[in-house]
Amino acid sequence: MVFKMPWNIPEYVSGCLQLAVLLEVSAYPKPGNVHRTADFDETRYEHFLASAVALKPHFQYAARQGVLIHNGKVDLDRVASGKIIKEAVLDVSSWQHGGNTMLGSIILLMPIAIGAGITLAAGAFSIQKLRRNLKSVTESTTPEDAVNLYDAINIAQPGGLGKAPELDVTNAASRKRIVEEEISLYQVFKISAPWDSISSEWVNNYPITFNGYPFFTQQLQETNNINTATVHTFLKILSEVPDTLIARKAGKSKAKEVSAQAQKVLARGGLTTLKGQESLLKFDAKLRDPAHHLNPGTTADITAAVLSLAILNGYRP
Repeated sequence: MVFKMPWNIPEYVSGCLQLAVLLEVSAYPKPGNVHRTADFDETRYEHFLASAVALKPHFQYAARQGVLIHNGKVDLDRVASGKIIKEAVLDVSSWQHGGNTMLGSIILLMPIAIGAGITLAAGAFSIQKLRRNLKSVTESTTPEDAVNLYDAINIAQPGGLGKAPELDVTNAASRKRIVEEEISLYQVFKISAPWDSISSEWVNNYPITFNGYPFFTQQLQETNNINTATVHTFLKILSEVPDTLIARKAGKSKAKEVSAQAQKVLARGGLTTLKGQESLLKFDAKLRDPAHHLNPGTTADITAAVLSLAILNGYRP
């Protein structure tokens, strides 16, 4: 891929991340999720498209903060990641009536936007430099970021939250403790990381995302098809990392069972063989229970993050 430095970094980063979420939701048949040929009763494909439009100014602002960090005009702990996430969730909610469409993606992608701004402002982009900067961003959060993130979650009203043993997001006392004990968002995510892959990505410097990126690029080279590469990357992640949204809704054993099924679909060729296609369609249908207990939503969010790396690094469909 030939990479050309953008003249307007915030606009460029926003375009990359908007394209990432659009390509992710458009990939089909992405088992158990909304995609271009399948909706949920209450949340449809167009709700995700509207959400991507709503995110533009927030991705731009996040990337601009990254540029200012590089230029020494903003300290890392003054970026206000939590506030950016909260305002993005508010805008997404105002642009569509399909409920929570992108909370997980927003939480994953805003630090990437900030890190990309820092990286591009330095004049030479690379995946390795982005990851180093991303680590600095996520580790520099504040208690205020944590409180704003809690607000964002309550605005989005995601399914499968359940009750956390510590600092539960639905408990008003959690905010008070966060402020009084000066618990940063990074520390909050360390608590929830064992049962939530989004949190785990934050505190471990996005291992699933960065491990998924080479597989995605390999699939692109082998198939020359963005849809196939995206669906296969989704299946690869799901096969290796049981979806924590499913685990919270239906239990860990069911999440592991779904992962095993994803592995079988890939082993049969996925979208590249007739046998794989048949298996994939059956898998998709099986995961579409009315209550969405088997919706691998966390895997979809991480797939969007993988796509963002590729697009920031120069990939164009």
